[in-house]
Amino acid sequence: MSSTELPGVRSAAEPSSRAGAARVAEGEQLRTDRLPGLELAVRFRPATVGAGLPPALFVHGLGGSSTNWSALMARLEDRVDGEAVDLPGFGWSPPPADRNYSVTAMARAVIRHLDAAGRGPVHLVGNSLGGAVTTRVAAARPDLVRTLTLVSPALPELRVQRSAVPTGLLALPGTAALVDRLTRGLTAEQRTRGVTELCYGDPSLVPPEAFAQAVEEMERRMALPYFWDAMSRTARGIVDAYTLGGQHGLWRQAQRVLAPTLLVYGGRDQLVSYRMARKAAAAFRGARLLCLPAAGHVAMMECPDVVARAFRELLDDTGKHVRYTDDGRG
Repeated sequence: MSSTELPGVRSAAEPSSRAGAARVAEGEQLRTDRLPGLELAVRFRPATVGAGLPPALFVHGLGGSSTNWSALMARLEDRVDGEAVDLPGFGWSPPPADRNYSVTAMARAVIRHLDAAGRGPVHLVGNSLGGAVTTRVAAARPDLVRTLTLVSPALPELRVQRSAVPTGLLALPGTAALVDRLTRGLTAEQRTRGVTELCYGDPSLVPPEAFAQAVEEMERRMALPYFWDAMSRTARGIVDAYTLGGQHGLWRQAQRVLAPTLLVYGGRDQLVSYRMARKAAAAFRGARLLCLPAAGHVAMMECPDVVARAFRELLDDTGKHVRYTDDGRG
């Protein structure tokens, strides 16, 4: 149901347009794109700009940021001109002026970004919340999407996993403030360790340096005055999207997606059930399915080599329905 700011990328500090410094992986840069009423931080690899490669856009999950895609983007820099966006209120993007954190509003922000940049159609990639957002984009604006790749997409489940319930409870009015008070004594390291254990199939694989950097980012995020508001309103947006029926329902929109689709599910995912893979494969027409039994909620960070290989095959052969299996180690 969600992803969060997670370790897994070897980074180097680089000045940002905002106060403080944003961490960017080697070979990356961070810029700010401004539109009327919308300001988005965008992570990109300058080496791919102007290289004549097809464009790609990567969209993170709840509590995450564009850094969640650094490992995968580095492995695809010879195939796509990749950009990863910080959704409004997350990463280095400020909150939306209207405080609208619904899935529809997030999808609208992605569409506005693509329209303004003139980069479409793109290879669109989303994780968790980002999977719901990009599904809505692909259904509403097929002209903007060449292919769609979804990593543990947050699509409605009738039987939500018990470990995902606390995230859903953030949607209840007043819950975020209560959680803030109850957890105020936790250190950034304790919070980061909890997030890592929730989102990774095997948390022990996270390098110590990457974990330390994630702790530093957690401290920064927790100090933001809008942190809990963004988390709770976005969680509420996901829950609301789960309850929508008719043509606005996410499963109905999945059936309307025309772009060739790659679905990635982790067998140890504690937030999006592994059993949803079969339903998703049936909903997205002609979809190919990558099942990673050892992976958790963020397969693109846990086993980027495997995900990159499947993505390359999607680009090479989008007309073929293939089912992949792997041990998830990359």
